[in-house]
Amino acid sequence: MEFDPNALKNTFARFITGVTVVSCQPAGEGVKPVAMTVNSFTSVSLNPPLVLWCIDRKSSIFDAFHSSDNYAVTILRGDQPRLSERFASPDSHDFDGLETDIMLTGAPLLRDRLAGLDCKIEARHDAGDHLILLGRVVDFDYRDDRPLMYIGRNYSEGPVITEEKG
Repeated sequence: MEFDPNALKNTFARFITGVTVVSCQPAGEGVKPVAMTVNSFTSVSLNPPLVLWCIDRKSSIFDAFHSSDNYAVTILRGDQPRLSERFASPDSHDFDGLETDIMLTGAPLLRDRLAGLDCKIEARHDAGDHLILLGRVVDFDYRDDRPLMYIGRNYSEGPVITEEKG
């Protein structure tokens, strides 16, 4: 059965997602890190700690992620839609002019994030026109604040998230 791609996108747009910027440090001397806005991010497992996201095979930075052994996930705060828009642009994948932090793998995280996860790639899975990148979390951090949400092709701020006790 074939679907109208625009109708399917409109169906997907009814689902609220968080907004992340996923980055990697490709192998090679002098190679700059790259990043892109992603809303296909999800947690998979606590033991072992696994997360995943999906990249379109037509992405201009597909080869960087396909050949890298790491990635970092910056979970954006509610007041950061401009960062999301910057890294969603097909020609804007660098960190020029932005402050970053580096954890264990060398993949950069945006400094003023809601949360961050540093991951080693555990597995890659073919999935139609996308590649699923399953990562093992090797380090992470988080702050209390509002998350950036995306629904109906619009940004929104979520409620303040605070550390859960117990």
